Amino acid sequence: MLLQWFWVPLGALAVLVIYQQVRIYQIHRESRKNEELFQIVTENAADMIAVVDVKGRRLYNSPAYKRILGYSSAELGETSAFEQIHTDDRFKVLEAAREARETGVGKRLEYRIKHKDGSWRVLESIASAVRDAKGEVAKLVIVNRDITQRKRAEQELEHNLFHDPLTGLPNRRLFLDRLHSSFLRSRRDGGRPYALLLANVDHFKVFNESMGATAGDQVLLEIARRLAKQLQQDDTLARREGGRGSAEVVLFRLGGDEFTILLDGVSDPSDGLRVAKSIQAAAAEPFPVNSREVRVAVSVGIALSTPAHEQPEDGLKDADVAMRRAKALGGSRCEVFDEAMHTQAVGRLRLEADLRTALTERQFRIYYQPVVELATRRIASLEALLRWDHPTQGLISPYRFIEAAEDTGILVSIGHWLILQACKQLREWEANRFSDQPMNITVNVSARQFADARLVNDIQDALRETGVNPSRLQLEMTESVAAADPKLTISVLAHLKHMGIGMILDNFGTGTTSLLGLRQFPVDALKIDRSLVREMQSDRAASDIVELITTMAHKMNLKAIAEGIETARQLERLLELGCEFGQGYYFSQPMEAKAVQQFMRQQLSVTRASGAK
Repeated sequence: MLLQWFWVPLGALAVLVIYQQVRIYQIHRESRKNEELFQIVTENAADMIAVVDVKGRRLYNSPAYKRILGYSSAELGETSAFEQIHTDDRFKVLEAAREARETGVGKRLEYRIKHKDGSWRVLESIASAVRDAKGEVAKLVIVNRDITQRKRAEQELEHNLFHDPLTGLPNRRLFLDRLHSSFLRSRRDGGRPYALLLANVDHFKVFNESMGATAGDQVLLEIARRLAKQLQQDDTLARREGGRGSAEVVLFRLGGDEFTILLDGVSDPSDGLRVAKSIQAAAAEPFPVNSREVRVAVSVGIALSTPAHEQPEDGLKDADVAMRRAKALGGSRCEVFDEAMHTQAVGRLRLEADLRTALTERQFRIYYQPVVELATRRIASLEALLRWDHPTQGLISPYRFIEAAEDTGILVSIGHWLILQACKQLREWEANRFSDQPMNITVNVSARQFADARLVNDIQDALRETGVNPSRLQLEMTESVAAADPKLTISVLAHLKHMGIGMILDNFGTGTTSLLGLRQFPVDALKIDRSLVREMQSDRAASDIVELITTMAHKMNLKAIAEGIETARQLERLLELGCEFGQGYYFSQPMEAKAVQQFMRQQLSVTRASGAK
């Protein structure tokens, strides 16, 4: 009986032991399965998976480390994971590990780690804690995802958002952001001044239209490179007296042919002027474009920050006014903004608005000034001169509005209208037989028109519509326009000459046309500039230049025309020098078409009376 009672507990104990052994076996089996599953997952995962102990020592690194960072398992074992992390990112990695140990899961973070080739990879990482049987953190499992390409794409997108795609310079968006910061800092720091320089390439529209957009881009690239290099080398601001430190200088491209420079921390306008002069000198050096040597001039407007500026953009407006003033004075200049310029700018805006109305409402008028044969006083041709009959300001000379018309883009349309109307008027005069000899009409062509591809077609259309013989039409272009792009000049002039149209080189004697260039230009006459004619009596050099131009014209089988003749002494001297033709107030002021008819009748009667005697 006793043995029976003893046997029962012994049997139960055996069963319990067997059960425990079976359970241990099952646990080991499940553990092996989990380990196998963990190994399968980690060894085939795209992300890098690491297991480290609480001291950060590597216990396991998945094969992805080799593929992404270039290290083998052996090499990873020889180095510290912490040492591979970028020094600027180590603190936040330590903080994430501490948080994982305390809470079980660390925060997601981005950090840089060194590749075997020495470059840096950007990883997105999250850590989780593994606790032991006592509930204490024994390990950290870290999952790292390589986001280097994504970060590069984001950086490229951000760069493109704030930088000009052609030159790589900071663009208008970034400029306005920096300008806003300078504006606020100036007010906060007791009026810390800054300056804006607005640089614009002179006559870039003409150059771009004549040589093409690709060549224009090459010019802008070269200008941007030169300005950036000059600003890097220029230490004039850093050496200012007063111990106030160097100014921050940043170059931006606003768009088109406009660049701006922000000088943050300047003392007076002389700082801006020094910088402006240096970049003008850098831009002026010749450089090749499409196997041709190109020279570029830059006009610069300078504006200082003032308490009167209510918005950051006010300084940019002032710099723009100063820049336009520099262009109006001939270009390749530096101008500093003042209140007088502001008043002038307001008037300019009003003028541009009125110009847009003038063409549609037919406010332009054509006046004609005779060009006479000096020896006989016979009228050889009539020059068509544009005037603007402003509704409130009266008759306005083109000297006051031609630049605004070019800037607004309507000058080409005005020029086409002028050629068409002049041809119509010539046809009417020919029909009324006001002259015994064929009469010519002369029309001025601006630089913008000459560079426009439609010029030749516009002239052909005008001649076709009016029936005027092409040989009766003469075009005048200034010496500076002809010399700006000699290749284009020769091409267009050759086309016009083939049509039978006469060409006159205006303002001759004041530009830089070489004798070789003049020989290549297919022109019919040289018009001696009025300033030389005016100074002939008082300046021997001016008289000698007039004589030289006249002689040179005759040697090249060209006519010599003097403009601006106002006195009998000037006429007498021109005849002595052999000049054949001339125009000016001495003979007649510019007249409307009706007055020209009466003037021509009088001339015709005088000529006939002289012939009868």
